[in-house]
Amino acid sequence: MMVPVSDPADPRIEAYRNIRERDLVGRQGLFIAEGKVVLQKLLGSSRFRPLSLLIAEHRLPSLSELMAGVPEDVPVFAATQRVMDEIAGFPLHRGILAIGRRVETPGADALLERLAERALVLVLSAIANHDNMGGIFRNAAAFGADAILLDGDCCDPLYRKAIRVSVGAALLVPFAAIAREEDVVALLDRHGFAAIALSPSGKQDLRQLTPARRTAVLLGAEGPGLDAELLARTDSVRIKMAPGFDSLNVATASGIVLHHLRSGRA
Repeated sequence: MMVPVSDPADPRIEAYRNIRERDLVGRQGLFIAEGKVVLQKLLGSSRFRPLSLLIAEHRLPSLSELMAGVPEDVPVFAATQRVMDEIAGFPLHRGILAIGRRVETPGADALLERLAERALVLVLSAIANHDNMGGIFRNAAAFGADAILLDGDCCDPLYRKAIRVSVGAALLVPFAAIAREEDVVALLDRHGFAAIALSPSGKQDLRQLTPARRTAVLLGAEGPGLDAELLARTDSVRIKMAPGFDSLNVATASGIVLHHLRSGRA
């Protein structure tokens, strides 16, 4: 349903107004999808649903095939580039936005229960940087991780920038939050996962690691890393680096370890 919009103050597009600030103050369970690739992922997802689209008029002719996949009950607001920029509060060069909602929010137990007998998951602790979160999801999709679990100190993977950096992978890879009171190691053990903790001081070189049928890789924030008690209860693994340097960006590290584990499972 195409709906022309000529006034930036039009109440029908309230959800798109000043979207940077909305990400900071809360989104009431909604998220912003930005760009053609991310919109494609949203329209093709069964776990998320678009509520509306906001498209720059000049982009519409080149998006006809994509627009054919928009459900009939989802309004597509069309505006000039100038009006769209005023609505968003900054220049939107891609000219494509959508408001989405998560259809289901499974708990960590329920998500792990659904996975196949052979599975690879990531467990994230205190990943608060949206670029890193997006990069990890992108790597997870690229290397076939089956799911991602996030503790209570992680940022939201449905934050607009995280989705954009993930190139829409945040809408593809199943994820669930771990309750703060949950014992992560016990949770993984209950579902038959071997817990591998990535750390610069890990006892085993990644190259020597043979993945179990069900493997969970624990990743912590750059700097503090994983909690010492958690490291003591898991098999710790390190990525060998050049002498005198012991740290990698956590998103980069996730890509290396996922590639190794995927190769070992092939």
